[in-house]
Amino acid sequence: MTDSNTPRPPGPWDAKPGQPAPPAPRAASPTNPRAAHAPLDKGQHPLWAAVSTLLLGGLIWWLTGSWIAVVAILFGLLVHEYGHVLAMNAYGMGPARIYVVPFLGGMAKAQRRAESEWHGVLVSLAGPAFGLLAAIPFFGLYIATGQGMWLQGVFYVAMLNLLNLAPAPPLDGSKALGPVLALIHPMVEKVAMVVVGAVVVLWGFSNGSYIFAAFLAFALYGHLRRGNWRPEGRRLTPAEAGRSVGLFALTAAACVGVALAGLMPIAGSFEQALAFGGSYFEFGR
Repeated sequence: MTDSNTPRPPGPWDAKPGQPAPPAPRAASPTNPRAAHAPLDKGQHPLWAAVSTLLLGGLIWWLTGSWIAVVAILFGLLVHEYGHVLAMNAYGMGPARIYVVPFLGGMAKAQRRAESEWHGVLVSLAGPAFGLLAAIPFFGLYIATGQGMWLQGVFYVAMLNLLNLAPAPPLDGSKALGPVLALIHPMVEKVAMVVVGAVVVLWGFSNGSYIFAAFLAFALYGHLRRGNWRPEGRRLTPAEAGRSVGLFALTAAACVGVALAGLMPIAGSFEQALAFGGSYFEFGR
């Protein structure tokens, strides 16, 4: 038995004589968000990612009958989403994760929201801009073999990124141009997104892209039901809005340029390549 009044000999973790005692750890509280972080997203399970990729690849094969389309779109999707991931990590939103969505595509998921709408614009445009790099291997194979079939991969990669620039929820274009329109008035953004979204949905249904069109339709409906249309974060300044429009236009022009570069050796001229590329966006083609 020991006496509680007897002084305890100093232990190895006690403060040395003349040194202040270490501060007690501060308990996490709702008012101290830095002390209580939400658990990090571990990402998609590798098995489910593989199954989702196979399902998506099977759908692409069923729609196109081209194995080059399957390879180009899946590879282009990976590079596209990795562009989002790099931007998210650079702006403190990471570590971001990539998810493959069966039959639909992919998405990059951040761990936290962007600090400003300007960062959100840059993250949204990073996917299509970086995603164009996926066309380089197909250009290289065409140069090495002289076989025009590899240029189909270039076209598919370019169109994948160009379609993502459509300002329709939840595509990248809506996140790049939405804050600019909201700077005029929140209702301007909402009306524009709804109108463009409806046109894209009709285009998808008229061309037989039923799953893509249905997905956009549900996303559009979800946006309409949202009470807060604008995400959190500091709003765009007028100067940032101008830069956002300029970067959007440059990214779209780059996508069109890569698509035409892939089509011209096949079509034989710039005019025929432009006509063929334009026919892709026709209703009921």
